[in-house]
Amino acid sequence: MATGPALFSDIGKKAKDLLTRDYITDHKFSVSTISATGVALTSTATKKGGLSTGDVGAVYKYNNILFDVKVDTESKIATTLTFTELVPSTKTIVSFKLPDFNSGKLDIQYFHNHATLTSAVALTQTPTVDLTATIGTPTFIIGAEAGYEQSSGRFTKYNAGISVNKPDSSASIILGDKGDTIKASFIHHLDESKKTAAVGEITRRFSLNENTFTVGGSYAVDSLTVVKAKLNNHGKLGAVLQHEILPKSLVTVSSELETNALDKTPKFGLALALKP
Repeated sequence: MATGPALFSDIGKKAKDLLTRDYITDHKFSVSTISATGVALTSTATKKGGLSTGDVGAVYKYNNILFDVKVDTESKIATTLTFTELVPSTKTIVSFKLPDFNSGKLDIQYFHNHATLTSAVALTQTPTVDLTATIGTPTFIIGAEAGYEQSSGRFTKYNAGISVNKPDSSASIILGDKGDTIKASFIHHLDESKKTAAVGEITRRFSLNENTFTVGGSYAVDSLTVVKAKLNNHGKLGAVLQHEILPKSLVTVSSELETNALDKTPKFGLALALKP
């Protein structure tokens, strides 16, 4: 693949991940293994409220093809095939779910030294098409996104974004929701391992005349333990404690509290991921 700007979906992703990843409110347990033939198997059980679900997934790579299959407790089968360099400088992704035959999707990504293009088509009788494009370098990116629905002949979305990236920081501005929302975010890493960082995000929704400002961060207590926290101007406080109990195996405890309504019961989440 060519070395150039990231995809449009990656604009603001670093800040978003720090403010959302691992902040769970359910109970989750997963075990991963790798067979002698190179197939990676993952079994997951999740309990959310009074509902329990589970799935088993398998990932296998053969030459430039990646097979990803997942079967859940509702007998639904999700399959994703990823072809790398099927055409030079491209990645082709085909995904579908059974028995829903209208869930098929074809995604083609093209990478250039100074640009990226993606086209995603829903494989249905009334297909929708999503297009994205970015230009720039790994340091400076300008991009746009649009979605078109053939049956109604209208645009389902159109967004734009800009991002400035440095080795220890990243800033982005995204105009989304057909121009109704503008979001600005900034993340700064304080160590080389990027486990200690500070992040800020402000979102303005014009139709509701509403602003949401969120600050957060992560702190590496030691080489095995990371603490995360976030707080927004609406009083929602979140915290995460993540510890590596074995190499690549993590236990995560998270909580969410409404500081403006302390009479409400805080939400708690627990996740255990065991990997070889």
